[in-house]
Amino acid sequence: MGKQEVNKHTWKMAHSEQKERKPEDILRDFRASFFSMNRLASFPWTFLDSELQSNKSSEFISELLKQTCLHPLCGKFPPSVRFRRIFLSELIKRQEAAGCDPLDELYDALAEVLGVEETLLCHKSYFLVLNASPNGDAISLVENVAVISEGTTGLVTWEAALYLAEWVLENPQVFTGRSVLELGSGVGLTGITVCRSCSPVRFVFSDCHAVVLEKLRENVRLNGLGGGKSPSVTVDQLDWATAPEEQIRRIRPDTVIAAGPVESGPARSRAVIVLKYVVYDPEVAGSLADLLLKILNCWAAAEILICSTIRNPETYGGFKLRLEAAGLGHQVLTGPVGAVFPYSRLAPIELIKVFRKDEAPLHLGAASRGRTFWSQLSSQRCPLLARRFLRKSPSLPSELGNSERRDWKPARRRRRQIESLSGT
Repeated sequence: MGKQEVNKHTWKMAHSEQKERKPEDILRDFRASFFSMNRLASFPWTFLDSELQSNKSSEFISELLKQTCLHPLCGKFPPSVRFRRIFLSELIKRQEAAGCDPLDELYDALAEVLGVEETLLCHKSYFLVLNASPNGDAISLVENVAVISEGTTGLVTWEAALYLAEWVLENPQVFTGRSVLELGSGVGLTGITVCRSCSPVRFVFSDCHAVVLEKLRENVRLNGLGGGKSPSVTVDQLDWATAPEEQIRRIRPDTVIAAGPVESGPARSRAVIVLKYVVYDPEVAGSLADLLLKILNCWAAAEILICSTIRNPETYGGFKLRLEAAGLGHQVLTGPVGAVFPYSRLAPIELIKVFRKDEAPLHLGAASRGRTFWSQLSSQRCPLLARRFLRKSPSLPSELGNSERRDWKPARRRRRQIESLSGT
């Protein structure tokens, strides 16, 4: 089946599903797409047209306005002026085409938007629950209306960030009680989702561009994070290409454990490094691979997750080759099941876990279980079994006493015994 046939089949399935859905579900879809400023073509217009044609009433549009332009969230964190103008104009066009009675609220809303001056900045809001209530939990971000602005692409939310945020919502145990470092945080959607939904102990947002960091700090404050509240949150500047190991270790090691010294004791949290990137530039891919190796050299126990939109398979394959050249392996993880956020899903997105090739990957979230097992092995004095287990668990302690080191070499010990018996 070709790509066009797949897209046509997907559209037919979505079209049939729209017919079976309830009006409140469609209103919720409109609301989610409106506040995230999704493409107008992706809105459930077919259902709206059917509703207007069958009832010849503006009641549904009135309810739709309450969920979008007249929603309290729009008054506090409005989408761009241009987006609201186009959205309202589309509603008027479809209402008139259906022959419905004019709705004063609709024309008043458009008149109000026409009187507002356009700016380069806007707000986008993302609801964290698929069936959220009208005033449900949402993350609101200040973003730029242009994809590229101030010499960076970091002032907008990309598909990979939305994809990874959906995965985060389905796998909170990976981040609960952990110290999390996010590289290339951008406007902060994924990180704020982790902080709001997964109860990490600490979270460090990072980026290299000064303007991005300014907006990132604003979005962190906008969503009620920081200021002594839990989790502990910081925003730091980190350049992939130039960050030495010394800088990684200096970035608040009590918070960014992935870059800091390994603490001893059961209270130590295992760190998770999160990246959600579209790997475009081969040079950037090389810098990223080198940085990941530095992080793992600082603390081999770190779990690294990379989420990428594969727009150019050749470039993405080159990134994986750079990982291999740096001595790093990767494991493809299963993506999110539910579609919480509205965004284009045409381009493939892949989530991988990165680890050192000389250490087998540990299943996400298994660190605490591994530490418990290690304690049992130590108390039972089973060093050979412990060694076999530790080979599969790179996050567990590797510093052992001399007596245990000797016990871990049965082959060498047996060889010496044979040599002494044979007199050689």
